[in-house]
Amino acid sequence: MAKARSRTAARKVKDRWKAKSWYTIQAPPAFDSVTVADTLSDVPESLINRVTSVSFQDISNDFRKSHIKLYFKIHKVEDEVAHTQFAGHTLTSDYLRRMIRRRRSKIDGVYDVTTRDGAVLRVKPFATTDKRIQNSQKRVVREAMKKTITDQAKTSTLTELVKQIIDGKTGSDIYKNCKKLYPVKRVEIYKTEVLAQPSIMIADKKPAKKKEKEEPTTAEEPEKEEKKKPTKKPKEETPKESEEVSKEKESEESTEKPKKNTPAKKKTTTKKTAAKKTTPKQTTKKSAKTTTAKKKAPAKKVTKKAKK
Repeated sequence: MAKARSRTAARKVKDRWKAKSWYTIQAPPAFDSVTVADTLSDVPESLINRVTSVSFQDISNDFRKSHIKLYFKIHKVEDEVAHTQFAGHTLTSDYLRRMIRRRRSKIDGVYDVTTRDGAVLRVKPFATTDKRIQNSQKRVVREAMKKTITDQAKTSTLTELVKQIIDGKTGSDIYKNCKKLYPVKRVEIYKTEVLAQPSIMIADKKPAKKKEKEEPTTAEEPEKEEKKKPTKKPKEETPKESEEVSKEKESEESTEKPKKNTPAKKKTTTKKTAAKKTTPKQTTKKSAKTTTAKKKAPAKKVTKKAKK
């Protein structure tokens, strides 16, 4: 009897796995609803409030964002597709260790912020310095961090604030405000947690679509200008005008012909005159040389006879 019961129990365990089916987990619409992972479940209701972690590199295909880890929580299941909401993010431990060194100060902060659409977000930033600083200086830097984060949250929704945090815009704003008080080296938001989801539905700003609409207008402008320019039709010449035009052409041709022939004649005459002038000079030089040679020759013969 005991063996039969153990066999039936083993069969039931195997049947549970067969009853389960696969569900695809999708990221929120703010992250383009990318498929994040696949999970098993026998009942879709058991998937709700499950949390999955994904590297931001897998979503954006950007290697520079591999140190960011995102967390999504399932809140709805429809037709074997599990829809998620943003639950928070963290930075990897090796990335944090690289920024923290000896003889430097680390300034931490924890702030609960409410966004424009009613969501409550817990933000944990930290800043690093080149030297060790006093507690009073740390207090001033923490106040500057809190002010920038709260001001940014009041004017943006949850999705907008999360994008600014992940892209590093909030960190750069904190750096600019803290630089006036004390020269901070680096500012990062290493962790966020969503304590309450948004209660008001507010449409997010989409500046990308405006650019797409503006671009075709610039391309259409030259086409419109070309259409506006009327095509000039050739005027029909009357018989009187045609006769006048032909007479003007004949007069122009007659005036141009003598002008072209005259400079050629002048050139030929100048060349001939130059040739004539060069000839007498050369003859005079040669005649002078011959006369001097004849005069010198007899003088030499006389000297030789005298010596003998």
